[in-house]
Amino acid sequence: MKALNTLLAAAISALIAVCASPLLAQSVSSSPVASSPAVLTVANASIPTRVLSQSPADTITELQVICLFHSDSSNQLHGALTETNEKLKGLLDKLRRPDLFSGDLGETLLIIPSAGTLGAKRLLIIGLGDSQTFTPGRLELVGSIVYRESNRLGIAHPFFAPTILDGGVTKFTTAETAQHFIRGFLRAAEAEKQLAAAGESAGVSVADLTYLAGVKYASVTLDGIEKEFAAHVLARSNTK
Repeated sequence: MKALNTLLAAAISALIAVCASPLLAQSVSSSPVASSPAVLTVANASIPTRVLSQSPADTITELQVICLFHSDSSNQLHGALTETNEKLKGLLDKLRRPDLFSGDLGETLLIIPSAGTLGAKRLLIIGLGDSQTFTPGRLELVGSIVYRESNRLGIAHPFFAPTILDGGVTKFTTAETAQHFIRGFLRAAEAEKQLAAAGESAGVSVADLTYLAGVKYASVTLDGIEKEFAAHVLARSNTK
């Protein structure tokens, strides 16, 4: 019995030593932990909207929309735009030429990503114009384009990433740009509803909106979106 106890104690000591080894500790700490991207729901939104903290390079959606500034060497790609370009095997670099996609304000380009690149079935690029003179007000036109193009393509759940910070312009808050985007998006939605009511359109396809924002910008982006939805409700009540 004494010999058995001695053998058991030795085995336990050996097991503890293995578990405490640096190699095992490293493998455990470096093991990937699956996590879902953070999602914030916009309160009191007339069109259901959420803020998703995910790169447009990683979304799985019917339609992902991104923005690009003028196609010249002074406007470099950063962050999510670099990731998207890499997954598209350098396609954005090839397209960003004045004779192909110049990036003028409101210019659009629709890409059907090949299998094994992006998770999005379609990628719509919208030009933002000159980065040096950019103002958040340009996002009103972008918002209207996103709604109208989504509706035209029969997309119910469009995803939008402004990619302004990723385009190198950092002097405006994400709340400002989001607020102007929603203003244009809602304006286009109201126009489409009027057309549908008059029987002059194929109907409304857009059911909701997912607005992408980095984790550290998600809350302030949400604030800007909620502020614009509230302003929209107030403006409509004043016109009745």
